[in-house]
Amino acid sequence: MSKYFGTDGFRGEAGITLTADHAYKVGRFLGWYYNALRERNGDTDPARIVIGKDTRRSSYMFEYSLVAGLTASGADAYLLHVTTTPSVAYIARVDDFDCGIMISASHNPYYDNGIKLIDCYGEKMPEETLLLVEDYIDGKLHVFDKNWSELPFAHREHIGCTVDYVAGRNRYISYLISLGIYSFKGVKVGLDCANGSSWNIAKSVFDALGADTYVINNQPNGTNINTNAGSTYIEGLQNFVVEKGLDVGFAFDGDADRCLCVDEKGIGYAKTAVGDKYVYEYMAKNGCRIGDEQSGHIIFSKYASTGDGILTSLKMMEVMLAKKKPMSELAAPLKIYPQVLENVRVTDKKAAQNDPAVQAAVKAVAEALGDTGRILVRESGTEPLVRVMVEAPDHNTCQKYVDEVVNVICEKGYKA
Repeated sequence: MSKYFGTDGFRGEAGITLTADHAYKVGRFLGWYYNALRERNGDTDPARIVIGKDTRRSSYMFEYSLVAGLTASGADAYLLHVTTTPSVAYIARVDDFDCGIMISASHNPYYDNGIKLIDCYGEKMPEETLLLVEDYIDGKLHVFDKNWSELPFAHREHIGCTVDYVAGRNRYISYLISLGIYSFKGVKVGLDCANGSSWNIAKSVFDALGADTYVINNQPNGTNINTNAGSTYIEGLQNFVVEKGLDVGFAFDGDADRCLCVDEKGIGYAKTAVGDKYVYEYMAKNGCRIGDEQSGHIIFSKYASTGDGILTSLKMMEVMLAKKKPMSELAAPLKIYPQVLENVRVTDKKAAQNDPAVQAAVKAVAEALGDTGRILVRESGTEPLVRVMVEAPDHNTCQKYVDEVVNVICEKGYKA
């Protein structure tokens, strides 16, 4: 079980639980490890690692720390600068990089940040590699049949170089544009960029496809990412679409791997989702074309190996134009049950979720709901929280059952 890397990378409050020293060590290990793998295959060229970041103030600090670690270990660092998570995954795959790194805490507040590691296939880094990174951070690395108390530094001509690779980001934009099979001419589209990674990408794509594009929250200043903006605050886009008389709206999160859709009436109707490595692993194993999770990602495996908010918005536009129907009409058959979600801050999220009394309470709720609803209790991958969600035909039923489970968690002494 990973100590630092959760379901969405190594995430924490910048300068407190995730520091520049952590980033430097991640870079040191990855640069050394991928060079070692190349050498074992008879390849003397330096490892190539591509890095992207979102608009948080701390992202530059982590970028420079990662680059220092990578180049000190003899790897070359290619910088995409401010870009989206799916763009890093795309470039890592198509441009034959050893791995990719995205600096972002996704939908979290600006003071959080994260380091997401992506393999050469554009997928989330395998668990066994993440565990090696963690072992190096903790000073107990054992790999290649040897204990490594410290890693060797590169010297002379073997020190890595840094490459400005904004061309890679432009290549990703061109790829998205190439997926458009319909002209968006005459369609008024609203985009909420969350003052995050999509601020200088999404509008370029929609403009190139002919849309009349209206954008909000596209002026990042380092501290306003996700603040009353983007997929975590859909109300802003709802109001914007109605006020401007737009045909449709799309809201992205901080690193633009999520997309929420708003129809022309301002009704948020669907949380498209993917990104979690477990969803993608299942899709790959079973040959699925589309996979999602409610948190706000969707994977189209034909076009991408990760959730991609801008790609999702393009596919939604494609359906509207193909069916010649507005979003509200397309969404009309969808019945959404009320949900109540409560995040409980706990002292030990694994112990709380695995407690027999808590599990018994969850089971009792599931049996009471039967086929009329569902309960989902899970630990946050990035925060000390247990999330309790109930979906049922009415709000009062949802709240009642959420309270029952939360009360047990508190009674057992897990609440922080």
